[in-house]
Amino acid sequence: VQLQASGGGLVQAGGSLRLSCAASGRTISSYSKAWFRQGPGKEREFVAALFRSYGRTYYADSVKDRFTISADNAKNTVFLQMNNLTPEDTAVYYCATSGRAILSTVTSRDAYDSWGQGTQVTVSS
Repeated sequence: VQLQASGGGLVQAGGSLRLSCAASGRTISSYSKAWFRQGPGKEREFVAALFRSYGRTYYADSVKDRFTISADNAKNTVFLQMNNLTPEDTAVYYCATSGRAILSTVTSRDAYDSWGQGTQVTVSS
């Protein structure tokens, strides 16, 4: 699976962005899909996941109630809607997919074997 992330940019605090991740090479409708992010000088951290085709979503506490992960199977694309952004959300955002993740590993980086190239999100105060 090849993943192409887009939609990042510069936004003021309180603003919104919608990230997209287009998949090619394989249909990902039955895959688990996730977004991770890596801020300056930080480890890559989990943001949100959509477990396989069951529709179950998971979020990091820091983004819960502000971010929404979704997928459009017809477009083979994953989205991350980000609202009420803060400077702490500044990071490179990566999409990832996995055909083998189980429920207990869906928030783990190690469960994902296909990664997009990352898209920069910068939130100014």
